[in-house]
Amino acid sequence: MGYGNLGRGVEHAVAAAGDMELAAVFTRRDPASLTIRTPDVPVVSAAEAEAWQDKIDVMILCGGSATDLPEQTPKYARLFNVVDSFDTHARVPEHFANVDEAAKAGGKVGIISVGWDPGMFSLARVYSTAVLPQGKNYTFWGKGLSQGHSDALRRIDGVKDARQYTIPVEASLEAVRSGSQPELTTRQMHTRECFVVLEDGADAARIEREIKEMPNYFSDYDTTVHFISQAELDANHKSMAHGGFVFRSGTTAGGANSHVIEYSLKLDSNPEFTTSVLVAYARAAYRLNQAGDNGGKTVFDIAPALLCEQSGEDLRAHLL
Repeated sequence: MGYGNLGRGVEHAVAAAGDMELAAVFTRRDPASLTIRTPDVPVVSAAEAEAWQDKIDVMILCGGSATDLPEQTPKYARLFNVVDSFDTHARVPEHFANVDEAAKAGGKVGIISVGWDPGMFSLARVYSTAVLPQGKNYTFWGKGLSQGHSDALRRIDGVKDARQYTIPVEASLEAVRSGSQPELTTRQMHTRECFVVLEDGADAARIEREIKEMPNYFSDYDTTVHFISQAELDANHKSMAHGGFVFRSGTTAGGANSHVIEYSLKLDSNPEFTTSVLVAYARAAYRLNQAGDNGGKTVFDIAPALLCEQSGEDLRAHLL
């Protein structure tokens, strides 16, 4: 459902899976206006999705977390097994409750908040916390393009276009790696770097001040603002690269021994990696529902073997 950056990524990931095929692309746009990569796959109006109940095994929802998924996931979880990438952390409990109710009513499986954070980073945090209960978790993001923060920049009066990068503070990364369990403020963990194209005649000093004082986005961080041309932005700042690190720094034997668990990602394409995770969890949603399960799920509820195209025998022989 949807054919933006995530929808195109799902199309690539499904094509790479030996046990899946793309059955349809649903869109709120005029289907005739959309050309997809996979030949002979119908593009269908979202208004006609209900008619496809018996034709597809899983619907992967590729909308945004702000307004699309809170409405779409519960709506479609009554009709289909669904997977989404809902990433508004503070609203996860509310979203889960809505999807759980809808999926149980329809006898379907609804897996929410699938991707790399939430998603793969969440698994790293839960596994390492279970193994080292005495300790601290640390999560660093970047260096990478933040789509939400870039949108916030573009909403400022006088900004024509903009990109924002989240960058971990290297000294803080190394302090965590040392096992010293430092107490770190938000400002000590990440910096933010902004590349901004101004409208003609815009007040650069006012815009820079507005950026650095913006609550929830930049005011808690050391923020650098660069004013550049549209040509430079187009040439150098179109990448969708991202990544980050999850650490668990803990002790055993009453503090006698220290241990550090580190999980990291370095991604050329944030949406393509996210959708690769979505497609793996789509496999799990189908398998769970075939086994008679239903209701809301998160990555914490899914056994790893359910994600894999390989059989249990293959997994035990080659990956255990």
